[in-house]
Formats: sequence, structure tokens, C-alpha cells
Amino acid sequence: MGYFNEDDKNSDFLNNDEIQKSPLQERLEREEKEMQEKRSKKKGGGSGGGGGKGGYFFSGLVGVIIGALLVWLMLPGLVNQMPGTTTGSSGKNDETTINQVATEVTTDVTSAVDKASGAVVGITNIQEVTSGGFWNQQTTQDTETGSGSGVIYKVDGDKAFIVTNNHVIEGAKQLEVTMQDGSKEEAQLVGSDVWTDLAVISISSKNVKTVATFGNSDVLKQGETVIAIGNPLGLEFYGSVTTGVVSGKDRSVPVDLNGDKVADWQQEVLQTDAAINPGNSGGALVNLAGELVGINSMKIAESSVEGLGFSIPINSAIPIIEELERNGEMKRPTMGISLVDLTDVPAFYQQQTLKLPQDITTGVVITDVVGNSPASKAGVQQYDVIVEMDGDKIETSIDLRKHLYNDKKIGDELTMKVYRQGKLVEVTLTLTNSDSL
Repeated sequence: MGYFNEDDKNSDFLNNDEIQKSPLQERLEREEKEMQEKRSKKKGGGSGGGGGKGGYFFSGLVGVIIGALLVWLMLPGLVNQMPGTTTGSSGKNDETTINQVATEVTTDVTSAVDKASGAVVGITNIQEVTSGGFWNQQTTQDTETGSGSGVIYKVDGDKAFIVTNNHVIEGAKQLEVTMQDGSKEEAQLVGSDVWTDLAVISISSKNVKTVATFGNSDVLKQGETVIAIGNPLGLEFYGSVTTGVVSGKDRSVPVDLNGDKVADWQQEVLQTDAAINPGNSGGALVNLAGELVGINSMKIAESSVEGLGFSIPINSAIPIIEELERNGEMKRPTMGISLVDLTDVPAFYQQQTLKLPQDITTGVVITDVVGNSPASKAGVQQYDVIVEMDGDKIETSIDLRKHLYNDKKIGDELTMKVYRQGKLVEVTLTLTNSDSL
């Protein structure tokens, strides 16, 4: 029986010259020998006092230190790349910094407002109001019933004079003026005029710092920029500024003065698209030079109307202001008659009572003549129909008042042509003051 030792057989087999080792086998044998040599060295070192363990510890410590340094150096860059992370523009802190630019802008509008706004004040109308009725005891108390605006135009000694609208101060028991700094002054009524809707009041000049400069409304151009300054909707919006242009000059707006829904007067106004709201009344309309060119008066408030405001031209207002300051009222010439427009008289009465020719369709009917008046002295009679004054055609009572108030003075002579019982008659009268009637 022939048995071979396994090792010897393998050895003989491996040493057989006819079988060549592959490169992979040689590399594996070589690596196995190197591993065995390392193991033998470690075992020899371990018996010498634990140097192998110290080497492992030292190598690990160095690795930890190097890793910590790498993390510390890379952390800022990693933070910047994380979603939702924000850093300052300088990169030196975690707070967000917003850069601001402070640019002070000055324009013609801002310069004009700086010049004129200090002269615009608020006016509060305080009236005595009665409450209670049949079942309750009546009580009266002073109540603020409205507010508007005004313009300081003059300082004379210890008084400062303010122009505003008549409808702002109408019916007031007491007037209070609010200055630009919020201080309040009690005001006194100097005078008012219902026809032009202008009024003058006065306050102490002690705290007055700015007075408006009058401009010239006659030189305004259509399309020229204007600025409205006032207190829309009350003192809460004190000193509000709106801008626009002169939309039209020499406009006439019908005005109902007695509340009967019939126009009594044609107000001569400037038209502007600068926003004018309740509370702006009596405020200033100024040009780009900061000069007062109008007194804001009204607007047409309808849902279908936009940007239609009106201002009394300062050239028309100045004579009224001066007269109110001197006399407390406007002294106008009067004829001493009561009027109604011919267009308001039914055709039957035009033919039967007035006996007018059929081609006469416009004019002013005299419904009453005051005794001892200029008209009475000149022989004017009831139911005379005025069709001409000083050569100017008269079609309505507004035409008559405009001619009388704008073109004539107290003491002037006035020539009229009237139809009396169908015949044209000419009369001349001398105008007097209404106080004399």
C-alpha cells in the first residue's frame, strides 16, 4: 500500500518544474509572508512592555486632532451653503445689514409748499345747539358744527387777518383757529359776504410766523401747475397738499344762496383738478412760486364727476377782502326791487298779465318795488320786464346782479330798458346803498 504524506505530496507537486506559478499566486504568497512577518514582530514587541498599544493610541490621537482641525476650517464654508442661512454683507457676523441711502429731494412743489403752508390754518365753527323737545327739557350747548381752512394774509400790530369762505364761518357763535404747531387761538369775525362766499376773521398775531404772499391770478395759464393746501375732512388731515393744474379760467358756476334750489348768483372761479374736499374750503391755491392765487371754495360732488374743483381768483377776492376789513360788509348799490326770471313765468301770464310781444322770451320781471327806493323814484313799476341795462342785454336775474355788483358803484346812474304793458320804456335811476332803504 503506498500512502503519501499530504504535505510531501503537495510539496512535490508544487516543486514540479513542469508546473509554473501564475503572477497572482506569486503575489498572494508574497503578501501572506509579509503578514506573517508583521505578526511575529508585534508579538515580539508585546513582550517588551506594551509599545504596540502605545503606538495605536498615539496614532489615534493624531487622527482625532487632524480631523477636528479639518472640521473647524471647513465649518464656515459649510454653514454658508446650508439652505435658509443668511449672513451679513461683510461676512463677519450673523446679523443681516440693510444699507440705506438718504437723499433729500427738493422740487418746485416742495419749495412752494415750504413757503406757503405756514400761512394756512384750520378754522372750527362752534355753534349753540338746542336739544330736547316737547317731552324733555330743552338744553343748549356749544358744539363744533364744522371745520374748514383759512389763509393768514396780513399782520397789523397785535392782530393777524385771515381770509376764508363765508360758508365756513356762517352761523358761528364762536370761531377757533388751529395753527400749524397745533396751538389754538380764539378768532373774531371781521366781516363776511354771502355773494362772493368770502369772509375775514382776526386772531392775535403773537404766534404768527408766516404770512401769505398775494400773487396775480390774471397771469395764470391754462395747464399751469397749482397746489391746494388745506384741511380735508377736518383737522385730522391738517395741512394736506394736493397738486394739479389750472383746468380753466374765467369760469362761472351757478350758486344757490338761499337753499331754494334755484341759482341766485354766478360765481366767477378758477377751475382746477387739484383735489378739493370738504374742509379744504377757505384754503390756499398757490402757484409754483408759493404765491396765493386763489381761495379754494367748492367742488362738484357727483359720482360721474372727477377732478372738478373751484377756487375764487385772488384778483377778484382782494377788493372784497379790503372792503370787509374796512367796513365789515360789502356795500353794494341797490335799486330797491324784487325779481323773478321771465323763463319762470308761465306763458299764459306772459301774454295776459305782462302783455309781452311773442318774440320776447328772456328778461327779468319786477315783482315788487320798495317805497322811496331808487327804482320807485325813477317811476319803475310792478311787472315791468327788464331787458337791457346800460346797453347790455339782460336775460336773467344773474345777468342783472353781475352788472349791478361788478360794473356799478353807489351813486352811479343806471339806464334800463323795460317792457311795460307791451311797450318798450327807458328809465334812469341813481343807485344807492341798501342801508338807506
